[in-house]
Amino acid sequence: MSDALKHECGIAVIRLLKPLEYYKEKYGSAFYGVNKMYLMMEKQHNRGQDGAGLASIKLDTKPGERYISRVRSIAQQPIQDIFAQINERVNNEFKAHPEYMDDVAAQKKNIPYIGEVLLGHVRYGTFGKNSVESVHPFLRQNNWMHRNLIMAGNFNMTNVKELFANLIELGQHPKEYTDTITIMEKIGHFLDDEVSKVYKELKKEGYNKQQASPLIAERLKVAKILRRAAKNWDGGYAMAGLIGHGDAFVLRDPAGIRPAYYYQDDEVVVVASERPVIQTVFNVDFDKVKELDPGQAIIIKKSGEVRFKQILQPLERKSCSFERIYFSRGSDAEIYQERKMLGKLLMPKVLEAINNDTKNTVFSYIPNTAETSFFGMIETAEAYINEKKTEAILNGQRSLSAAKVTEILSERARVEKIAIKDVKLRTFITEDSSRDDLVAHVYDVTYGVIKPNDNLVIIDDSIVRGTTLKKSILKMLDRLNPKKIVVVSSAPQIRYPDCYGIDMARLEDLIAFRAALELLKDQGKYDIVKEVYEKCITQTELADKHVQNFVKEIYDPFTDEQISDKISELLSDESVNAEVKIIFQPVKNLHKACPDHLGDWYFTGDYPTVGGNRVVNRAFINFFEGNKERAY
Repeated sequence: MSDALKHECGIAVIRLLKPLEYYKEKYGSAFYGVNKMYLMMEKQHNRGQDGAGLASIKLDTKPGERYISRVRSIAQQPIQDIFAQINERVNNEFKAHPEYMDDVAAQKKNIPYIGEVLLGHVRYGTFGKNSVESVHPFLRQNNWMHRNLIMAGNFNMTNVKELFANLIELGQHPKEYTDTITIMEKIGHFLDDEVSKVYKELKKEGYNKQQASPLIAERLKVAKILRRAAKNWDGGYAMAGLIGHGDAFVLRDPAGIRPAYYYQDDEVVVVASERPVIQTVFNVDFDKVKELDPGQAIIIKKSGEVRFKQILQPLERKSCSFERIYFSRGSDAEIYQERKMLGKLLMPKVLEAINNDTKNTVFSYIPNTAETSFFGMIETAEAYINEKKTEAILNGQRSLSAAKVTEILSERARVEKIAIKDVKLRTFITEDSSRDDLVAHVYDVTYGVIKPNDNLVIIDDSIVRGTTLKKSILKMLDRLNPKKIVVVSSAPQIRYPDCYGIDMARLEDLIAFRAALELLKDQGKYDIVKEVYEKCITQTELADKHVQNFVKEIYDPFTDEQISDKISELLSDESVNAEVKIIFQPVKNLHKACPDHLGDWYFTGDYPTVGGNRVVNRAFINFFEGNKERAY
């Protein structure tokens, strides 16, 4: 993605099912869980660079012994930083106490982070400030082991104000107004309530407080707690939590918006945001890693028993297609094929744009994340060229010379590495005119491969704001003097904000929205903008279930092609000599390539939860009123 759209968050849960001595004997270290967590977090570093955190719980500790450890960082390399802190702590303990080296029991008692239950998180913040206090996991502390709660998630809620108000109605005084704190306190409230109820039952049975403690862990109904807490949640989420005595859970939203995968055997239970992370770190086959169903929770009890509970009634499945296009690692077997298919399906439009002149066209991609879609596009280009070869030879029949046949057979798709990002370059000057000049040099180009009269086709995985295209990439490519520059987006036009975890909050930032506004002006229909605003205003006091997405009316007068052409016009300027054509993936092709992942609200405006329509209308109200606040 050439635009600097930030990634999502990633979660990782590891539950060791054997005593730590088992891992020491089999794998050579009681830190097996910590080592695996490091790998799982690094393999998900693509999902969030703002911060990272890890928490662990030790099972069956004695009173007075520390059983919860947590470390968080917002350093430039946060994962490296937190594990450097862990290693330093461990090494200092071993230096001070060499006798711990072969004594697993002493390690568990005296060294932090060596617990049997671990929760890791990599963060990109769409809510709150980027301070270490905003980094997951969050911790809710209590002297009662069962009331301690550790939370982390990949999520965004559309109704935080309502949920926050619910907490106040319950008599709470939350310490922060953030979605994570709000969710954690909601779960914590019902956790406290359930612990109290179980204790009262045990008291009636004749148990004292000390005797009741281990029995609370056995009888605590985590699924019941989650059902009560999540009743009014609206958003996309994969929510992970650890309870102080050792229960763990991951809950997925009922539309399956945010991803969650799990694996279990007789040694571990693992949950992560991406399948290949688990495959690689634990060396297991594709079909051994399962997807958590929408609205379902995987609950790992302190005993090690694994339960799957339906917490919320599933909605129509709308798993995020941006995961498939861009966010998730392309090493997933399914995602790799889907991305190739996205490239293949674009080729007919590309051929039309270059008048089928493959001989005088150079194909490339930018940035590296578009490489897989590029492979699919080139496979289709090669197939088209082979058809042309066959036709030319058959039409020539016996009259073709050997040299002519060789010439025909030698044609191939011209593939070149055109753009290389200069990772060392930093835009350190804040004054706008100077910054634009610097941004224009973020990429280097390969000179000498474009001939006069050549077309240049560049595939990108998506175009969000178009800023980098306009200020850098198109000007850079134009230096090569192509006749025509065709920029191909493997994703459809992004027309609406996301409110489930991707940082696309403001309508006016989206190049498709700006193009539609320009078309309305061109055609003398700009009064539609005020009409839409008034319709959005009338809905601000309605219940969510009655709210409609009126922003669709901004796009209704125009075809996809008209908007694409206007985007091409807006992103080019007089300084670019080449003709510029921008092509977007049709939504129907996206669904064809990713048939099991139909979440497309940022393209179509069809939000999977009732809160989405309220968010998009609020985003439009903010735009119309010149309000720079986020819509959620």
